[in-house]
Amino acid sequence: MGGKGLLIVISGPSGAGKGTVCQEYLKRHPETLLSISMTTRAPRKGEIDGVNYYFRDVETFEKLIEEDCFLEYAKVYGNYYGTPKGFVKQKLLSGRDVILEIDIQGALQVKEKFHEGVFIFIVPPTMEELKKRIEGRGSETAEELQRRFNSSFKELQFITRYNYMVINDRVEDAVMKIESIVTAEKCRVERNMSFYSELKGGIDNDLSIFR
Repeated sequence: MGGKGLLIVISGPSGAGKGTVCQEYLKRHPETLLSISMTTRAPRKGEIDGVNYYFRDVETFEKLIEEDCFLEYAKVYGNYYGTPKGFVKQKLLSGRDVILEIDIQGALQVKEKFHEGVFIFIVPPTMEELKKRIEGRGSETAEELQRRFNSSFKELQFITRYNYMVINDRVEDAVMKIESIVTAEKCRVERNMSFYSELKGGIDNDLSIFR
């Protein structure tokens, strides 16, 4: 049937494992693209412009904000980060699905501008497991861990703003659920109206001999 691709927006609290789930999904579906963000921070060692990020200066970024060129953007620790609207729309119009792995505030901005996106919230199986995953990183103090856990708990309250919830107990199972969501979304009538119009036109022509 062809048609436009899907914008699949995936987010969830820190420790839910959304990055791992996205990586596994992309491994299974190389035809799906990961959206590349734009930032004003300097490239780190090994990072490539147009692969890891689009690296731009502050003046360019702010000009793009004025021109409404982002699906979402934010300023974090003095640097801008944003999702270029043009890249995403171009790929969707070519029929490619695009995954946007993003924090909750960014996802809600995208939802305001792009209603036809598919918004998926990744959650851990239990709060105990969430705490274990956060602690498993082993790079933060007890105070920082508690702050991160509290933040993740608050983020769970945004789940009602999403279309779907996927429990990430096993990565493979979570990916299979996302695959099922994508399949179902592509079968929605409102996403296939052009096909319906063609089909109906053909039926009308075929029935004309009986009139």
